[in-house]
Amino acid sequence: MSERVVVLGAGFGGLELCTMLSEALGEEIDVTLIDKNDGFVFGFSKLDVMFGRTAPDAVRMAYSDIAKPGVRVVRETITAIDPEARRVTTDAAVHDADVLVIALGADYDMDATPGLAEGGNEFYSVAGAERLAGIIPTFSQGHAVIGVCGAPFKCPPAPSECALLLHDELTARGVRDACQISFVIPFGTPVPPSPETSAALVKEFAERDITLIAGRRVSALDPGRSVAILDDGAELPFDLFLGVPKHRAPDVVIDSGMTEDGYVPVDFATLQTRFPGVYAVGDVATAGVPKAGVFAEGAARVVAQTLIARLRGGEPPGPHLGRGTCYIEFGRGRVGSVDIDFLSGPTRTGTFNAPSAALVAEKERFGSSRRARWFGS
Repeated sequence: MSERVVVLGAGFGGLELCTMLSEALGEEIDVTLIDKNDGFVFGFSKLDVMFGRTAPDAVRMAYSDIAKPGVRVVRETITAIDPEARRVTTDAAVHDADVLVIALGADYDMDATPGLAEGGNEFYSVAGAERLAGIIPTFSQGHAVIGVCGAPFKCPPAPSECALLLHDELTARGVRDACQISFVIPFGTPVPPSPETSAALVKEFAERDITLIAGRRVSALDPGRSVAILDDGAELPFDLFLGVPKHRAPDVVIDSGMTEDGYVPVDFATLQTRFPGVYAVGDVATAGVPKAGVFAEGAARVVAQTLIARLRGGEPPGPHLGRGTCYIEFGRGRVGSVDIDFLSGPTRTGTFNAPSAALVAEKERFGSSRRARWFGS
């Protein structure tokens, strides 16, 4: 009988894991990939949708297009996970696994920030980005506040990108002088692992008259007064609020008993959980790296290499190194990047690459290569 691998979640981690297993083992392995959605969207594409640079359908990749030997993709909603038995129950079936990989990402806890659901607009989901694509063009005067409601959160540079792209949007419509932009972030700097990157973003903010409020988070909104309340009690009036909700593991993962402080703890080197045969990769896990797709992908490679080595009798991979490149929109059509290394050395590092035309092309290749690799298109 083939090794049964059940992968929960078809994001960066789940897609890369299934692709590697299929490439190496083909029909020798039985992989079931479960996701409740019908398709995948890169996180950076949400900003493109939000600011009207592309249509939602143009950036959505259908899971039905995946055709890989040894891999079966099912669209089902997971209702229970038993990590001890490695058994997953969905709204349609029960799936038993020899190896179970949790790659369900992080959910948004709107209720953790009172007033956010009623008085703000989150831009971290595809639905939120689509909704804002119709709201932002109507904003022509007043105070726009981009507020982060908790840490950690996915793609740490994204709120900075939002501030710079909003500036571009308002400038293009000739209304920037009638608008204020403030950006609230719980970190002391926009990208803590890279002082160079943070300094470059702070400089861009200053040049565009974007107010950075660092070391603070939005703890509540008062929709009746259109006020954001920060964690130190300060109040920030707004006419448009663009929020990053507090993150946590999906309810079904929390209910499984695998989590601590909202996420699944894993061995940083191997991505194994405390349950034998159960791994967790990506945003759902506490893995010592930022919550971003490229790090989920890197973690999935380690798990895939471990399984391939075990089944083929080869050498296991080295430890997960927590390395990856994050691309950052600097506005005005420019893209920079930061090379992150979280686990390979004694300290975390982030090397800044200044915006350039080459990085615009590199970001495009990053997306197109993965689209081709995972979806064959």
